[in-house]
Order: sequence, then C-alpha cells, then structure tokens
Amino acid sequence: MVGGKRVQKIHPRIEAYGTIDELNSFIACLLEEVELQEDRLFLRRIQSNLFIAGASLATEDEAKISRLSEEEVRVLEIEIDKTDELIPPMKFFVLPGGTKANALAHVCRTICRRAERNMYRITEGEALDAITFQYINRLSDYFFLFARKQNFIQEIEEIKWENPCK
Repeated sequence: MVGGKRVQKIHPRIEAYGTIDELNSFIACLLEEVELQEDRLFLRRIQSNLFIAGASLATEDEAKISRLSEEEVRVLEIEIDKTDELIPPMKFFVLPGGTKANALAHVCRTICRRAERNMYRITEGEALDAITFQYINRLSDYFFLFARKQNFIQEIEEIKWENPCK
C-alpha cells in the first residue's frame, strides 16, 4: 500500500483498488469502440478520476494524497442527466449487447458495482472517503446509461429480456 504498510493480498483495500484498476483497464477497451469525441474525452476524465480513487483506497492516511472532489461527482451527475435525456425511457429490462461498446460498458458497470462492494467491506473496519464512495456509486449508473446510449446512437435496438419462467 502507499506508505509502505504491508497487508495480505486479500485485504479489503487491495481488493478495492485492484478492482478500480481492473475497471480502468476495461474502460480502455471501451474507448476503442466509442466514436463520439466528447464521450471519449469524458471516459478519459473518468480514467483519471479512477487513478485518484485508487490512490485514495491504497492509502490509509487520507491527508497525504489527492482526493476526488464534490465537483467531480456533480460533473458525473450532469453527464448522467444529459445521457438520460438523450435516450428513450426504458419500457422493459434490457440485456447487455447490441453493439460491442454497449457490451463493454455493461462490463464496466458490473466491475464498478464490484468495486463498490469491495469499498463497502473497508467501511466495516475503517473510515473511507465519502466522496470516493459516492463517485463510484454514481459511476455504475453512468455506465448503464452510457451502454444504452451506444445502441441508441448506432440505431441498434436494445435486447429485451424475456422471462423464460412465464
């Protein structure tokens, strides 16, 4: 960890920032499939923010490092609202897929959810930066809407989930 403290590989902080690193790598894969420059720039901003989040999670002494700001959460929420206004309202549950960008955005969403669960485990025994926690929580919502946007801008119909147990 940052500062030289030794912990086991299964320590909650290692799990959390390792998952953030994994998410960042999958965002790089997603970037290869995203065409709109403004989306690409926003994903790069997210990647930078994830470096800050990872450093925060790797450091027990929060005073010594940069942290995500409330402004970054607000910027993310504005982007969520813009995306939500662009795409049609959901009328049914959707499955991942349709475009490769949609599928990769859903992978990012699920990794983000896992990161959030790993971060929650940290809070069982120690303090955690609330803004980082909030950012990761909102980020998974962003990736869900971003996935839907990818199909929408490519004019690909979303894949409706059909309950096989009817």
